[in-house]
Amino acid sequence: MDTYRNFIRGAWVESSSPKSVQNINPANTEEVLGVVRLSTRDEARSAVESAAEAFRGWRATPAPARGRIVAAFARLLEREKESLAALLTREEGKTVSEARGELQRAINVAEFCAGESRRMNGETIPSELPSNFAYTIRQPHGVVAIITPWNFPVAIPVWKLAPALVAGNTVVFKPATNTPATAVRLVELFAEAGIPAGVLNLILGSGSEAGDEIVSHRAVRAISFTGSNQVGLALYEQAARRGVRVQCEMGGKNPVVVLEDADLSLAVESTAQGAFGSTGQRCTATSRAVVVESVADEFVSRISERARTLRLGDGMSPETEVGPVVDASQFKSVLSYMDVGREDGAELVAGGGPADGPGLRKGFFVRPTVFDRVTPDMRIAREEVFGPVLSVLRVKDFEEALMVANDSEFGLSSSIFTNDAARVFRFVDEIETGMTHVNSPTTGGEAHVPFGGIKSTGVGAFEQGSTALDFYTELKVVYVDYTGRRREGNLY
Repeated sequence: MDTYRNFIRGAWVESSSPKSVQNINPANTEEVLGVVRLSTRDEARSAVESAAEAFRGWRATPAPARGRIVAAFARLLEREKESLAALLTREEGKTVSEARGELQRAINVAEFCAGESRRMNGETIPSELPSNFAYTIRQPHGVVAIITPWNFPVAIPVWKLAPALVAGNTVVFKPATNTPATAVRLVELFAEAGIPAGVLNLILGSGSEAGDEIVSHRAVRAISFTGSNQVGLALYEQAARRGVRVQCEMGGKNPVVVLEDADLSLAVESTAQGAFGSTGQRCTATSRAVVVESVADEFVSRISERARTLRLGDGMSPETEVGPVVDASQFKSVLSYMDVGREDGAELVAGGGPADGPGLRKGFFVRPTVFDRVTPDMRIAREEVFGPVLSVLRVKDFEEALMVANDSEFGLSSSIFTNDAARVFRFVDEIETGMTHVNSPTTGGEAHVPFGGIKSTGVGAFEQGSTALDFYTELKVVYVDYTGRRREGNLY
């Protein structure tokens, strides 16, 4: 059985911590994949110090040379795609086809960021003074802390690590304790790609100890976090006391709006994909279906039937459509929300409990669930469930649909199904989300397109695409006076 190790100063080091947790296959809890030692504060501090020591040399490395290492990592990721997809499925639970999709997203992101190493451009700005030249350059912050969740244990780390490294920062990477094996493998591939010692450091441990030590360390100048609102806002508050730059991508309660002229077959299939794909464990998952009353009965009938017929099982089986939730804690949380929905008076029309049957009894399987006649004040309409649970809210028309869709503290993703161009563009203008889709699911994105949310979902710059380097660099303004004379007049 593997005991996963930290990576500090270019070497794999086993933690001395007496605290540990097992890494368990959520589809079969009798399979233990390995043991995670929960690193001490001293070990986390050592990782930050390693990154700080390596910064000067990495910053001096030309950006295209840094990009070549990230490009080499992308090629290694492609080489290991099948083995990593299998590892991801065994560790996190999603289907192997979903895992392959996640790997491809990570490869695309790494390739894009490698190319950005040749486009770290500033701009020249005309001066109002004669014989003066003004321009801007981008420079790295220094040590960056990257804290990632378990639900996309390859893609999310890569879309943070790649731009951070290309920009010239050194990194301390703390993944979720649920998914240590994929994190270790990613760092192994970066090491194989040629990342210099100390530039990338991996710490496995709890957020309350190792994570807190990293975030509090004075050498850490920027923090990128993806996870829950509770943790993210506490981290943001903690870092703000030191004036540190913070990027948080947090919760979502993403609505799909279905109007009376929608292609209902497309709307149902897309909603099922968004709500139940990846077992609903995506920040962009479809949590709410806001449906015009005239088509609501048919929509509910179809989506409920789709939920009931989805095939649950081990993600390694090609027949499986929905895998398990990630662990016992998440299993308990999702089931508790099903109870909350019943207690609040929503009408349960599909699912509603743990899944049973051959191949399911040893895993954390829950039945894809649909609640109808949910009202906006109910908890299942307002709180992030992070599981395969869909709430259907009925509305009389487009105006009410837009109002209900916006009635959320979150603002990550949304979608609308209609063939009315005027209402499409009104929706695009007025929906309060950072991303929106037309006649497609709330999920999905591309490596070269920005990703992020507004309202309580997001803090700081968007991730990925052309905006990725905005967070990981400082802008410096340079004035060059070549008059050779003392400047006269008012200086601002």
